[in-house]
Amino acid sequence: MWPGDGGAAYQPPVAGEPPAYQPPAHQPPPGEPSHRARAKRPVALIAAVAIAAAVIGGGVSALVQELTDNGTSGSSSVAGTTVAQSSKGTVAGVAQAVSPSIVEISATSNAGQSTGSGVIITGDGEIITNNHVISGADSVKVRLSDGKTYTAKVVGTDPDKDLALIKLEGASGLKAAALGDSTKVRVGDEVVAIGSPEGLTGTVTSGIVSALNRDVTVAKEQDPSRQQQGGGGWPFEFGGQQFNGDTGSSKTTYKALQTDASLNPGNSGGALINMNGEIIGINSAMYSPSSATGSTAGSVGLGFAIPIDTVKADLDDLRSGGNG
Repeated sequence: MWPGDGGAAYQPPVAGEPPAYQPPAHQPPPGEPSHRARAKRPVALIAAVAIAAAVIGGGVSALVQELTDNGTSGSSSVAGTTVAQSSKGTVAGVAQAVSPSIVEISATSNAGQSTGSGVIITGDGEIITNNHVISGADSVKVRLSDGKTYTAKVVGTDPDKDLALIKLEGASGLKAAALGDSTKVRVGDEVVAIGSPEGLTGTVTSGIVSALNRDVTVAKEQDPSRQQQGGGGWPFEFGGQQFNGDTGSSKTTYKALQTDASLNPGNSGGALINMNGEIIGINSAMYSPSSATGSTAGSVGLGFAIPIDTVKADLDDLRSGGNG
């Protein structure tokens, strides 16, 4: 009897007929190494197939990763700026992704020089900024985050919305910012502001959206006696009061986002950004209280930005010359 055969007795085969039962070989008979060699072949074959599958799988994985990196499954990307998935939702991640799209603008006129900021919206150098940053300028110079400088021409202005479009001369391959949707902005949303306050290019601050649809009134034209750089914040009116000086007789009112992200003179025209790296507003005004000596005391967390949907709706007019 053989183990595992259910107790059946072994029956020898009848001559000329195949055996009715073949006992299992539990151990290779001694002295037959060729049997052991044959037993190893399937194991080696399985190992080889597994290695091949791993190589093929790795190649497919790499291909899928490459494709998704060029899409959106591995990152948050809209029309330019990209926040890496590992840094999404962080100030550092937003700053790293968007800073190359923010520029410093120096506008020179007979009255002197004003400094502001701007946002690159196309790879060939279209830049959105505030009208009051470049109003009355005879020449406009732009410095990128990497230090390169360009001469820019004013393409179109819209003093009623305090917006302007300028274009760099001879630029290409620039990193354009992603324009978001300001209708989705909610009070309490975290935001990042990037600009060039007091000429400090690429300054990053953060805060939240404090309020929506604030009626902010600003002057339509730059006051030669009050330049942005060294002359305090851009004057504006809110709630029937004037801040940072007299706005003059020629003024306009628009709906703005309010933020407590620190804004200072020179931030005008820069970006207010959500945590996905999308531009949701163009910073335009801030309250800068004056000390007894008349110098500015810095930001107190009252800043305003033109909603990006207002900008997008105005782009075609700006590109055709605007209202200026």
